[in-house]
Amino acid sequence: MKRLLLKAAAAAVTAGTVASFAAPALSASAEWQKEGYIGDLNNDGTFTVADLVILTKYVLGAEGLPETGVYNMEGAYFLIGTRDEIPNLGQDDIQSGADYIQLADIDRDGVVDTFDLIALRKTVIYPDSAKLLYRWYEEQQSDFIDAPIYDLYGSMPSQGEAKVAVFTVDFPDCRFSYKPSIDEVEQATFGAADTSSRQFPLESIAAFYERSSKGAIHLSGKAFEYTAQKSKSAYEGDIFHIDIIDEVLGAFDSQIDYNDYDADKDGMIDAIMIVVPTAAGDDNWWPTSGGYGGSSNKKLDGLSIGHVIVGNQNIGAKNDYSGYCQTYSHEMGHCMGLPDYYLYGVDDFQGLHGSGGFELMDDAFGDFGAASKLMLGWYRSDQISVFDSSQGEQTFTLYNNETDSGNCVIIPRGTLGDKYRSEFFIIEYTSLDNNNLRIKDYWWKKTGTGVRVFHVEATENGNYWYPSWKYASGNDDETNYNNGRRFIRLVGEGSDSTDNLFRDGALINGSTSGYKWYGSDGSLSVDSGTSISVKQGENDTYIITVKAN
Repeated sequence: MKRLLLKAAAAAVTAGTVASFAAPALSASAEWQKEGYIGDLNNDGTFTVADLVILTKYVLGAEGLPETGVYNMEGAYFLIGTRDEIPNLGQDDIQSGADYIQLADIDRDGVVDTFDLIALRKTVIYPDSAKLLYRWYEEQQSDFIDAPIYDLYGSMPSQGEAKVAVFTVDFPDCRFSYKPSIDEVEQATFGAADTSSRQFPLESIAAFYERSSKGAIHLSGKAFEYTAQKSKSAYEGDIFHIDIIDEVLGAFDSQIDYNDYDADKDGMIDAIMIVVPTAAGDDNWWPTSGGYGGSSNKKLDGLSIGHVIVGNQNIGAKNDYSGYCQTYSHEMGHCMGLPDYYLYGVDDFQGLHGSGGFELMDDAFGDFGAASKLMLGWYRSDQISVFDSSQGEQTFTLYNNETDSGNCVIIPRGTLGDKYRSEFFIIEYTSLDNNNLRIKDYWWKKTGTGVRVFHVEATENGNYWYPSWKYASGNDDETNYNNGRRFIRLVGEGSDSTDNLFRDGALINGSTSGYKWYGSDGSLSVDSGTSISVKQGENDTYIITVKAN
């Protein structure tokens, strides 16, 4: 294959050098991320007259080029080629040595001029000839552990790029009471972090995920509008929402290249989100997510359909995204493979109670907790400590899990399973900072800061066709209708008024509620064999000492 050369970066920007690290292997497909298209100057994923107008004005000297048309490539390796070329590129085609790539420099000669305008006109007429830009940042990928959840039933990657197509869909007889613009939906879903926003930390789903993951995941995509062909009732009665999903995706098939929504290149669309009016009602349209329920043979642009979110949680008003972001951040957790932590079929549905009983996958309040972050691969290897009972006693420092320094300590039951798929305790220092900031607005929840201990039973079900968590909510035969083993519990479990956050001077041992392993009958009846003492540390830390009995 002909080597694809980048001669220079943006006009008036001198190409620099990148750090000296080993070039990534092309076989590591999950780490190569499509950044954009060469020539897509307004960065909207298409080639139209709008791009021609931008470039024409620049060539004539009337206006400058938009910031959206420049990619910062510092510290990156990259590939440039057409959709047909990219799969056939070899190791020699990997490029480096640019600080920036200017999408207007279509012929890659280092100058933006009339020749690029001619090339862009051809691209608008023949969009398949467009060059794609893929990049790989080693320093952003290498520190995080491989996501233990990746090979389970989720379709949306929890590391690197993740792409979501969002459709706001109303019906001829059921409209949005407040109809957000496409720009507003994209801002609420994919907008940049803004700590000064009145909606912080729910200023956008992407910003929430960026903070929670320490930058491990970058969520992007586009929004579209659609009105269904039939009345609302015609689509009801099917928990999988197959008819509305098929109709919406089919309607946009000629406009969308669904390959743009397969960020990890696993042959499956990362995630689809369909938002219907709140007035559609909860009986059929309560927000849910799951694998596509239609024919397994159905393909879009050669891709299988991954997880689909359908729900009636709306953007409430202009600049009111909080409920939207909170709800669909939870649903995207399912798209990555996390189960519900709340309980099914019971009046008291909360799986986690007390002052520490907040978790996005339970009641959709607050951030992901330590167990979720571990499974999603949002810890660096040096942020995970595992207690070794042969040492007798070990002391660990816990850093605030709402910061990039946040860490965890694991106490395994015997040998820790491969990819953490076994029974263990996981300990974190949680606070009301950053993504947990709004928890204190829920006055009925007795919340605070301190150390909390999750009891996790992360055994896999062993189903080759649908690998998932054996003890997830809803698996009644395995969980004994929530009375036996469960994927997650909180040590010190009680009522909402229970204080199960541990602070300076606390001792967690056999007399602490829930600090036991499961017995053969699924009851919490086996001594943990350890105790944990808690001490307030300096500089926003807690010190815990784990001792084998």
